[in-house]
Amino acid sequence: MIQTGKAIVSRQFVEMTRTRIEGLLAAFPKLMNTGKQHTFVETESVRYVYQPMEKLYMVLITTKNSNILEDLETLRLFSRVIPEYCRALEENEISDHCFDLIFAFDEIVALGYRENVNLAQIRTFTEMDSHEEKVFRAVRETQEREAKAEMRRKAKELQQARRDAERQGKKAPGFGGFGSSAVSGGSTAAMITETIIETDKPKVAPAPPRPSGPSKALKLGAKGKEVDNFVDKLKSEGETIISSSMGKRTSEATKVYVPPINMESVHMKIEEKITLTCGRDGGLQNMELHGMIMLRISDDKFGRIRLHVENEDKKGVQLQTHPNVDKKLFTAESLIGLKNPEKSFPVNSDVGVLKWRLQTTEESFIPLTINCWPSESGNGCDVNIEYELQEDNLELNDVVITIPLPSGVGAPVIGEIDGEYRHDSRRNTLEWCLPVIDAKNKSGSLEFSIAGQPNDFFPVQVSFISKKNYCNIQVTKVTQVDGNSPVRFSTETTFLVDKYEVL
Repeated sequence: MIQTGKAIVSRQFVEMTRTRIEGLLAAFPKLMNTGKQHTFVETESVRYVYQPMEKLYMVLITTKNSNILEDLETLRLFSRVIPEYCRALEENEISDHCFDLIFAFDEIVALGYRENVNLAQIRTFTEMDSHEEKVFRAVRETQEREAKAEMRRKAKELQQARRDAERQGKKAPGFGGFGSSAVSGGSTAAMITETIIETDKPKVAPAPPRPSGPSKALKLGAKGKEVDNFVDKLKSEGETIISSSMGKRTSEATKVYVPPINMESVHMKIEEKITLTCGRDGGLQNMELHGMIMLRISDDKFGRIRLHVENEDKKGVQLQTHPNVDKKLFTAESLIGLKNPEKSFPVNSDVGVLKWRLQTTEESFIPLTINCWPSESGNGCDVNIEYELQEDNLELNDVVITIPLPSGVGAPVIGEIDGEYRHDSRRNTLEWCLPVIDAKNKSGSLEFSIAGQPNDFFPVQVSFISKKNYCNIQVTKVTQVDGNSPVRFSTETTFLVDKYEVL
């Protein structure tokens, strides 16, 4: 509230009438005595505990028999919440974020009693960070990828049927309800292909030539509803379908999973995830890395194949093959093949054929070291932070080093910096952003000053993505079981961060 007694944001936690609240707030400025340095004032029935905040006052009204020490602690927590949501302590800014503040206040006090929470817990509760929601989103993304794969398979079938019909001079057979009554099978297949085959091939095959006489081949009749039903089904599974004239798709599913342009009939996805925790004074507390090779075959004629694996790892990873893979063959010749050579790998599904694990406390194994050195000064802290790439063969992209900042002290003053930075006043973090870290850009530093204590700047968190894996395990060749002839294949390598922090 401001000094005139006007309430900007008010929240009561016990049953009170509006008239009673307005009367208590209007009486507060008259009761204040500027000659004293108390932070509370009492009447016959209530106690006002207040804290000045520039031109405003944060006021807590309680009964006279309440614990004033607890009231002061509650008031401090209320005051620390304000800078979390408001960039400036002004009336307009507070009014714009009034509901955010009320939700945060409700986490501090419930039914008139203070909850045992801190500022970090309040931030987590208001953001409603939910593990169940993350699991649901992961499942949804998997369903979207499966729907896109099924969509491409259907589109290929329709396109192939149309081409076969063109060569034979016949109408294409119907697929999944795409009959031949009002719309010819060839025309229907062409329209569906043009809309949903877009990500597989940059160019779409030309539509069949129009007949010379009048025709309804490009008009949707009764069977057009069945086409719409098929498209609606794809939409319900997470895919957005638009016509080719409307440009590129903008669905979330496309952002989550973009298949490689040169994806062959035999495709392998090599993925590694790292979890690392180290101390601020040096020393690796724990590092754990999990990797896997996922095989996807889209053509059944390549079902009986073997993968030639080249393992140049010298860090001592533990390898494990799928139960259906011939372990003796892999141990002796580094070949991944099925125990029964007569069987084929599953088609149109991702199959994990090899996984590995590395767990160590050896400090020399850290891929990217972070040294954060805050030192106290007269006005707060001078913070120097630097990074150094220890694995020269790695290339880390989109690196973000996140440093926590004290709340309510404003923005940091940046001295020297390699790269760019972002200050998030809502989360009280400084994000140091580096597009790429590789052998040519192995080290860099950042210097800034801000009010606070050395412990305020930990834990430092790191995130990145790399197209080169850490353990240097690759598939160099794919051959068929019969004849040992080579097979064309494509590979997609990803090295991700699960958790990477300096405590």
